[in-house]
Amino acid sequence: MTSNKETQNLANPVYPIMFAIGACHLLNDTLQAVIPAMFPVLEKERGLSFTQLGFIFFALNMVASVLQPVVGYFSDKKPMPYALPIGMTFSLIGMAGLAIAPSYWLILVAVILLGLGSAVFHPEGSRVSFLAAGTKRGLSQSIYQVGGNSGQALAPLISAFVLVPLGQKGAAIFIVVAALGIIILSRISAWYKQQLDLEKKNNRKKVLLSSIGDLTKKQIGIALTLLLIIIFARSFYVTNVTSFYIFYLMDDYGLKIEQGQLYIFLFMALGAAGTFFGGPMADRIGRKNVIVLSLIVPLPLCIMLPYMPLWAVGVLLTLIGFFIMLSFSVTVIYAQELVPSKIGTMAGLTVGLAFGMGAIGAVVLGALMDTIGIFPTMVIASFLPFIGLVGLGLPKDQKITASAN
Repeated sequence: MTSNKETQNLANPVYPIMFAIGACHLLNDTLQAVIPAMFPVLEKERGLSFTQLGFIFFALNMVASVLQPVVGYFSDKKPMPYALPIGMTFSLIGMAGLAIAPSYWLILVAVILLGLGSAVFHPEGSRVSFLAAGTKRGLSQSIYQVGGNSGQALAPLISAFVLVPLGQKGAAIFIVVAALGIIILSRISAWYKQQLDLEKKNNRKKVLLSSIGDLTKKQIGIALTLLLIIIFARSFYVTNVTSFYIFYLMDDYGLKIEQGQLYIFLFMALGAAGTFFGGPMADRIGRKNVIVLSLIVPLPLCIMLPYMPLWAVGVLLTLIGFFIMLSFSVTVIYAQELVPSKIGTMAGLTVGLAFGMGAIGAVVLGALMDTIGIFPTMVIASFLPFIGLVGLGLPKDQKITASAN
């Protein structure tokens, strides 16, 4: 028998854990952000082509993409609390290798280790967020995801103020970031194990009640397909801005690396803000409504961006960043509600796909820039968000209810 006190504890949000796992997501994605932040440095110091830079990004994100749903699938069957600090240890080793790698191929090996660490972190981190959420499912997922997006938003600042002055060896500074992550994740893992032991002792399992209603397997399959197409379009476009738009700012506007990276920071910082507000907003007005809003608002702004004067570029980047990332945490929750029995698998699939599509996008966009030039590539990329309009066909959801059963 489970006491009323224990039942209440299962439903109450655990805010210290919610914020701690969000902070670790920030640390994890800060390590990943070092890779695109290093692109201008690698182009200059190592003489790498845009295509080679694209393959570096591909190696990082494809490893994370392929392994995340695999890790999520196995963690749904048997959660692995101490996988969190172990994954961060892989990232630490990868960051140390990146700082000293003398060749293109060794750089690839280092970023593969970073991708492996990220693949382990994300599904298990999402599960911790779910366990700590109680009745605040949207808020908890937003705190978790905004941590990651905030880490990614640091990439331009890392480039401008660390890697440009110090060069490739400046990556060694981020070994400290990985070590801090290992320490915090070790504490979180201990709490995580306690929750699993409590569930086992009381024969209770925390579940998510879907707000989407009863759907057939075919309808669920179609909805998941539409959701993955949305993630594809969003990831391609975001990769274009975060990894290659800096070269457009330098080429067409004559900006220095440090100046151009501040514009990228605006895009990513407002993207992190959008990620945070998206979850609570979806709790109030519905998952699909937030996804649709995130699809429609940025469309004309993305089309206009390549043709705007420099004074307007910052304004458009902030608006695009905020709205296009408004649905980031919401798409994760929506997928989990479509298949509520597979929390880890759906988190791994959606976030992993975002990494994977970003990886493919980096290769395609890098090859395009080498082949047809920077400006034509920016114009082509501006039409990518239109693909996301398939999201209008998603099933409508009702008010969400999360509980422990």
